[in-house]
Amino acid sequence: MQDEEIDILRWLANAGLRGDEPNEMFRAFCERCSRAGIPISYAMGLMDTLHPEFEGHAFEWRAQDNGPRPLQTYSSSDSGNVRETWESSAFNHLRQTGESELRREIGKGAPVDFYRLPELREEGCTDVIFHIERFTRKGSIGAMDAFYSVWGTDEPDGFAEDQLALLRRLLPTLALALKSVGSIRIVKTLARVYLGQDAASRVIDGQVARGQAETIDAIIWLSDLKDYTAIMDAARPEQIIPLLNDYSSVVIGALHRNGGNVLKLIGDGVLAIFKGPDLTAAASRALQTERELRRDLDHLNRRRGARGEPSTGLYVSLHLGTVFYGNIGSRNRLDFTVVGPAVNEVSRICTICKTTNNDALVSADFVNVCRPASREGLSPLGEFSLRGVSEPMVLYTVNRGSVSVVV
Repeated sequence: MQDEEIDILRWLANAGLRGDEPNEMFRAFCERCSRAGIPISYAMGLMDTLHPEFEGHAFEWRAQDNGPRPLQTYSSSDSGNVRETWESSAFNHLRQTGESELRREIGKGAPVDFYRLPELREEGCTDVIFHIERFTRKGSIGAMDAFYSVWGTDEPDGFAEDQLALLRRLLPTLALALKSVGSIRIVKTLARVYLGQDAASRVIDGQVARGQAETIDAIIWLSDLKDYTAIMDAARPEQIIPLLNDYSSVVIGALHRNGGNVLKLIGDGVLAIFKGPDLTAAASRALQTERELRRDLDHLNRRRGARGEPSTGLYVSLHLGTVFYGNIGSRNRLDFTVVGPAVNEVSRICTICKTTNNDALVSADFVNVCRPASREGLSPLGEFSLRGVSEPMVLYTVNRGSVSVVV
């Protein structure tokens, strides 16, 4: 093993341990290979991941690049044009045959019979290698079961055998380093998607012990679909999940834009908090969220109505209270959420929304921390007894078109 090869392997190991950005790692690997005598003019790497919005990441490099290219994503190979592209690719051929490598010396008349080969020939490539480093079932996470790569050269005679031999020896370690970084990204992505941004950060930072929780004051948000049971009874089965996704998207989108932390999707409901330390600012952000939600909800219902799909409205309740925020559950099944009387109270307030036919209700405790300008858009509805709550509670409605919000 030559010194240059050892240096590249050592660097790859350290890059994986450091958690370098994958596109930067791929660029630096290509440059090091070039300096080691492998005449790469074009390279691309692909690795699937677990993400709700796309299927994987792609890294691309050309010899004339002055820096790393942005990390690219690609969508599922089961959809539309992407499926056609996949089926015409050398990687699909390798998956079908079980082989690990395919070479096309197009400068010597080899067939240009797979996706990307015509483009690479136009770029001046004379020799192209398609390669797969497979992971075992035990070493895979979902669809992240291989590292795919393309290597092209514009040398007139193509790659020499010793150059390819060196590249083949280096690729498993490159795949391992990228897999290490990709696995960390998957953990962070899934934690964020299923727990919410704030809870995910806390769990990843080590807050995982059962009972590990803190007492915080927060604005608590609970929203619920109107007439959910009736809609579910009337809707066709194939309409139910798209309906829930549509309405969850407008709620969660408005919450995220205004700094809300989504903690739970409870059937048709969304539980979220707006944390301090400035609870007045948090209350303003909650009201801004509610106002934006009404606008987005109107747009959504217009779109659904135009498609002949069932539509509905949303109830929103807002409350201020002290909650326990952290890990609750059994030894091996935990939930990172909020609990406490205030959480029960905001649920009861949402029930009053339904019985009084009000889109949104807020508690007196919430109103008390609002800015004066925001209070002008809130009107007392009356005093209500809430089930399971010892003292009656004064509730306020949100006046449509008159809420003044200062964030």
